[in-house]
Amino acid sequence: MYTPLRGSDLVVFTIVLEEAVFLLVDDNEDHVMLLRRAFLKSNVLNPLQVVRNGQEAILYLQGAGRYRNRSEFPLPKIVLLDLKMPGVDGFDVLRWIRQQPELRALRVVVLTSSDAIRDVNLAYELGANSFLVKPMDFEDLAQLTQAIRGYWIWHDKAPEVSRSTADRSLSGPGSREGRG
Repeated sequence: MYTPLRGSDLVVFTIVLEEAVFLLVDDNEDHVMLLRRAFLKSNVLNPLQVVRNGQEAILYLQGAGRYRNRSEFPLPKIVLLDLKMPGVDGFDVLRWIRQQPELRALRVVVLTSSDAIRDVNLAYELGANSFLVKPMDFEDLAQLTQAIRGYWIWHDKAPEVSRSTADRSLSGPGSREGRG
């Protein structure tokens, strides 16, 4: 049944879209381009911030360096995290996020080409909220982006992630404690 939106519904809907920023962490330019296209095709209007490696992801989440301006680089509601990246990989980023008291509740959806069960198990052990394998077909990727938005933005109740304390500099990727 279709119910027309009232004015107050529009305000809530607009706020949700403005606040629900996705942070994509992926080093493969082709995957980034395809995901951007899938967001557009699926009418996922949420802002999509992109960083190309794990080190950049940590700097972004810290609000450090070029990511200091939180109005330009807001703390995301969802991190879409690739695992297989050189240097600081997705597992390192996930481990780092879960060690930060201010970011511990941040929702992290692993979005990777790997379907290896050891990667699935490790991602969940480190605190991933979901593990999704990137589809090979563009139409399937577009459907997956709709599903991500539908569940994680519209239906799932997000925990509060501290925006003020996450803006401060946190222990960075140079500290290798807790690495396995």
